[in-house]
Amino acid sequence: MPHKILIVEDNEKNHILLIDVLRHFNYEVIEAADGSEGIRMANENMPDLILMDIQMPVMDGLSAVKILKENPKTKGIKVIALTSFAMKGDKEKCLSAGFDAYMPKPIDPVALPEIIRKFLN
Repeated sequence: MPHKILIVEDNEKNHILLIDVLRHFNYEVIEAADGSEGIRMANENMPDLILMDIQMPVMDGLSAVKILKENPKTKGIKVIALTSFAMKGDKEKCLSAGFDAYMPKPIDPVALPEIIRKFLN
């Protein structure tokens, strides 16, 4: 059975790239457009991994990951931050908020599958 990955991303181009890469590696893809929807989808589908943008409408990724990590049902799901925030201290900010890893944008379609495999194995 393929691993289930939830994409929480509001940018259409990044969203399409993530879907293409994940499906190429035969992952089951679930999609959400903002943090609030991502929380709901995580609770309903219990994905193996979440790829989450930081800056989104309705609810940002920092707020969403905090809620996910405080919920006993979803706290064990690994969440990778995907963000254009690549200044000094941004990685630490994401990790201290509860993300398990940090990947700066633009998304590297070669490095992404390696990071995913690391968390799914």
